[in-house]
Amino acid sequence: MEGISVKGSLVDIENEYFNSQGTPWPIRGGPEVSKRLDATHFNVDTKAHIVIDTQVCNGCQSRPCLWACPAELFIAKADGGILFNYENCFECGTCYVVCEGGAINWNYPSGGYGVIFYLG
Repeated sequence: MEGISVKGSLVDIENEYFNSQGTPWPIRGGPEVSKRLDATHFNVDTKAHIVIDTQVCNGCQSRPCLWACPAELFIAKADGGILFNYENCFECGTCYVVCEGGAINWNYPSGGYGVIFYLG
């Protein structure tokens, strides 16, 4: 077909169109396409914002953190302990609320770190 060319990506097409119109790209300065498509990202701090008191945790029989965490960051170990990964935490505080023994010390991550939700 004459007059039709194939561009490398949606970003190339959008850039060419809006630049040819002399108007700013509507989402210029926003997150790139791949980040807009995958709406949750984590800027991980080396310092954990959640600390578990393992002695208190190991004595817990009900273990509500295993089923309450929406990110499923708590995993039961075969030896009776619990593995925990703070890196993909949604910062909702559910684990802190449901922990009956007070084994979870929960704080917001340091400024600039933690979960990032992109909308659209």
